Amino acid sequence: MTFFSSFKKNHIPLSVDLNATLEQNDMGQKIPRDKKRIIYISSLAILLGVIVSIIAKSLVVLIDLIIHLSFHGRIAVENASPIGSHLGLWVIAVPTIGGLIVGLMAYYGSAAIRGHGIPEAMEQILTNKSKIKPKLIFLKPISSAIAMGTGGPFGAEGPIIATGGALGSTLGQLLKITPNERKILLAAGATAGMSAIFGTPIAAIFLAIELLLFEFSPRSIIPVALACITGAAGHHFFFSSLPVFPMAEDVLMPSNTALAVYSLIGIIIGFVSIFVTKFTYWVEDVFHKIPLHWMWYPAIGGVFVGLIGYFEPRTMSMGYENITDILSNSLSFQAVALLCILKFLSWVIALGSGTSGGTLAPLFTIGGALGIVLGTLFLYLFPDSGITLPLAALISMAALFAGSSRALLTSIVFALEVTAQSNALLPLLAACAAAYFISFFLMENTIMTEKIARRGVKTPDSYESDILESMHVNEVMNADTIALDENNTIEEIRNWLNQEPHHFHNYFIVIDKDHAYKGLLKTKLLFRKEWDLKTPIRDLIQYKDAVTFENQSLRSAVALMSKEDVDILPVLSLQDSHTLKGVLSYQNVLAAYHQDQQMDEMAAPVISLKRRGLRILVHGQKLWKSS
Repeated sequence: MTFFSSFKKNHIPLSVDLNATLEQNDMGQKIPRDKKRIIYISSLAILLGVIVSIIAKSLVVLIDLIIHLSFHGRIAVENASPIGSHLGLWVIAVPTIGGLIVGLMAYYGSAAIRGHGIPEAMEQILTNKSKIKPKLIFLKPISSAIAMGTGGPFGAEGPIIATGGALGSTLGQLLKITPNERKILLAAGATAGMSAIFGTPIAAIFLAIELLLFEFSPRSIIPVALACITGAAGHHFFFSSLPVFPMAEDVLMPSNTALAVYSLIGIIIGFVSIFVTKFTYWVEDVFHKIPLHWMWYPAIGGVFVGLIGYFEPRTMSMGYENITDILSNSLSFQAVALLCILKFLSWVIALGSGTSGGTLAPLFTIGGALGIVLGTLFLYLFPDSGITLPLAALISMAALFAGSSRALLTSIVFALEVTAQSNALLPLLAACAAAYFISFFLMENTIMTEKIARRGVKTPDSYESDILESMHVNEVMNADTIALDENNTIEEIRNWLNQEPHHFHNYFIVIDKDHAYKGLLKTKLLFRKEWDLKTPIRDLIQYKDAVTFENQSLRSAVALMSKEDVDILPVLSLQDSHTLKGVLSYQNVLAAYHQDQQMDEMAAPVISLKRRGLRILVHGQKLWKSS
């Protein structure tokens, strides 16, 4: 090590290894995530799960009450359906009136109640620090109950997801928490609602990861998981512990031939999911061209819902029983085909009109019915393929949601949880992956992101590791650095910088005569006019705690740079906290990003088959010559 301690010999002190006086515990190491905060947020998430479960039950009861009043003229709260109504043509007026009420609520209450909930939650997370207006806690479930209770072809999961998200966001706005913690509470409330309706905690967790959180970390997964478990417990308490959509017969493990056919069905469903998404937003664009205020759109959509419902009452309201009938293959082919077409038309028109409803249950109904149709076709063409119609319906309904939303894992796990058919895992994976593949390559946005993408909001489409977290300081730091002796005067440093301006930096490291680190010196302080030129630079030292260790991540170092508002950090040895290993600057961090991008774009073989072949040939020639 070379160290010049005398500046009077026209040298500036230069050191590669310096000593530091700060102890390791005070060196600004990366602060670990506060586990107490995780416990606190998790407690709030559990509370959200309890409240949202009660809201979910109340929403379903309110929907059934409105159905009884609207279609049957009685007061009751047991499970209800528009099927069996004796209104005749007057049935067309019911969803029309319901749409008019929703339009008025949106106009005078909040326009945010329009739509199916998840895109709106995504937008608030990405653009508004997860802040949702508190009044949506009441407006969304009431408007959705009116819409579905009067025949709107939606499921209760969309509104309860939106309501739970609004409740979590509101709680996060009332308490002293960070925007990221508020995002976690929003996701916890939303997914607890889904779990409370369907009893699918694992699928709800994946929904949070794929569509709401845009991250996978303990601080987010733990609270969300606890909220989803609580929601599932609420489902068992308020509804049932049995599968939501039971199948008449257990699914058997499919053969390879059947698996190939199921994969082909998934490919077809992938193209269908693109059509469904594009057609949905085309209908929405058509409504926007109507020369009326958007307040009237839900009522106009209600006319079509009622007209279609007059011919096929199964298309109206939640229609969860349709999914059960499809999975049990208890409907005729004609009934399933008609339900597939009419449910799609009713749902897409109602959703495009801007009323309040969801997408998951309608997509499952449409996809399941289409699966029966495709399964019947393939059995006719390939009678020995080994496929079954119930399984074809199950994989089709999951694949349609996977292709439309690109929530791959959510779709697979949801289908497993609502049916409790573990043997369906492999065909579900094949079909959903195929639909996802087609959707990803042929469609830019999904049914969840198209609306907010039109507003200029970009949603993440990948979950990559943070380069700052994966790289250590010693990988990118400068091993050589210049240090100033604390006894040098202001005048000496000024003269040296004038003679060698290429050494001019924003900050310099300052050490004492024993090579111990003293702190950082901001260069511009040297040129203040009020200083006495004979003043030693030790009187100007700042940022004594702005140091990092060689084993720390770049993320922790950048956080410390931001906290201390400095451009560089001295790097100390992990083995000996009194030894300086180098300096980390923001240029080093940018270089790390550049290097990572180059590695991603660099395509080159690691093992050369050509080179290996030549070696074998030469070796063979040597053996031939020796013989």
